[in-house]
Amino acid sequence: MGKLNPKQVENLIEPGTYEDGDGLRLIVKATGRKSWLLRFQLDGRRREMGLGPYPEISLKNARLEASSKHRQLIDGIDPLAARDIERAALREAQRAREAREIKFEVLAAEYSAAHGGAWSEKWRKGWMRKLELYAFKQIGKLPAEDIDTAQVLKVLQPIWTTKSRTADEVRGQIEQILDAAKARGFRTGENPARWRGHLDNLLSRSEKKKARKREHFKALRWQLVPSLMAQLRENTTPASLAAQLLILTSARAHMVRFARWDEFDFSANTWSLPNERMKMRVAFVIPLAAAVTDLVKSIPRIDGSPYLFPGQGKTGVMNANAIRNLLHSIGHTDITRHGFRSSFRDWASECTLYPREICEMALAHDERNQTEGAYSRSDFLDKRRPLMNEWAEFICKKH
Repeated sequence: MGKLNPKQVENLIEPGTYEDGDGLRLIVKATGRKSWLLRFQLDGRRREMGLGPYPEISLKNARLEASSKHRQLIDGIDPLAARDIERAALREAQRAREAREIKFEVLAAEYSAAHGGAWSEKWRKGWMRKLELYAFKQIGKLPAEDIDTAQVLKVLQPIWTTKSRTADEVRGQIEQILDAAKARGFRTGENPARWRGHLDNLLSRSEKKKARKREHFKALRWQLVPSLMAQLRENTTPASLAAQLLILTSARAHMVRFARWDEFDFSANTWSLPNERMKMRVAFVIPLAAAVTDLVKSIPRIDGSPYLFPGQGKTGVMNANAIRNLLHSIGHTDITRHGFRSSFRDWASECTLYPREICEMALAHDERNQTEGAYSRSDFLDKRRPLMNEWAEFICKKH
C-alpha cells in the first residue's frame, strides 16, 4: 500500500518531495507544479525517470507506470532506454503518416521552389509544365514512398520513343524529386527513376542517345571563332564579357548567366559549379586558362550582387537574350549560344589528339558506362586543363 492518497496529492502545496513507496515520488515545485518521479537502481547505479505531470497522471496511473517499469527491471530491461525506443518508434510512425500526406506533385512544387531561384522564369515554368503534362496524371497524387519502378515506367514508356528528349528530361526530374524526398526522410530504398544500372536495363538506350543527338544548334565553324573573339574583345559590355566567358569555357549559357563570384578560385584557376547549377545535377569543375582568369578578374564587381553579370529582373542576372542580341547586332544571326560548344568539340576532334572521353568531359558529358563509372570517379580535371589552355590560345591569338 502506498503512503500517499488521492486527496492528499490533490491538496499538497508545500514545495518538496513526497514519497509514495517503491521509488515513486511526487515532486511539488514552488510554482505549484506537480510531477511524478521514479527512482530505481540499474547495474548498481541510481537512476531517475519522470513519469509525467499531475493531475494529467493520477496517483493510480503513476503507480501503474511505476509497477510497469519495475517489471522491466526484473526482466533486465532499462526503462529509460525502452522509453527512448518507444518514443523513436512513435516519431517514425508520425513521420510516416506525414510523408504519406505529402503527394508527389507537392514535392515537385517544393523542389522547384527550393532550387528555382537559380533558374530563369521560362525554365521554371517549363520544368513544371513537363511534369504536369507527362507525370502528374500517373504519379502526382502518390506519396513518394509508393512510387516504384512500375509507376515510373507508366510515365516514361508512352513517350520514350516518340518524345525521347522530353522523356529523358522528365525521368531526370522524377529522379531529382525522389532523391530530395529521400533526403527529407519521405522514402527509403533505391531511386526507381535512376538510369544507370536500373532503367537502362528496361528502356531502350538508343532512344536516350537519340534524345541528345536531336538537340541540334547552329554553330560557328571553329575556324571562324578566333575572328569573333577578336570582335568581342573590343567590346567591354557585360554581354560581350559573358559571351567571351561562354566561348572560352565551352559552358552552357545558363551556367554563365548565373555565374557567382564565390564559384571562382583564382589561386587554383578553377570554376566550381554545384549540383543544382548543372543540367545533370552533378557538380562540375572547369579548369580556367590564364586568358579566362584574366577575363573574369576584369569584370567589374557590383556591390550587393553575388553574380558576375547582375541584372534588374526577377532572376537578378542579365537578360537571357543578352548574348544572343549581341551576336545578332554584329551580324551573327545564324548561330546560337549553345552552338559554341559544338565549335569547341569539332576543333578538339580535328586539331588535337586528346581522347574522346576527355573532350566529352570538358563539356560535362560523362559518357562512361555503368562499369567504367563504378571504377573511375575522376572528372579528368588535370587532363582537361591543357585541352582548355590550347583552346584559349587558339581562339585568342591573332590569326
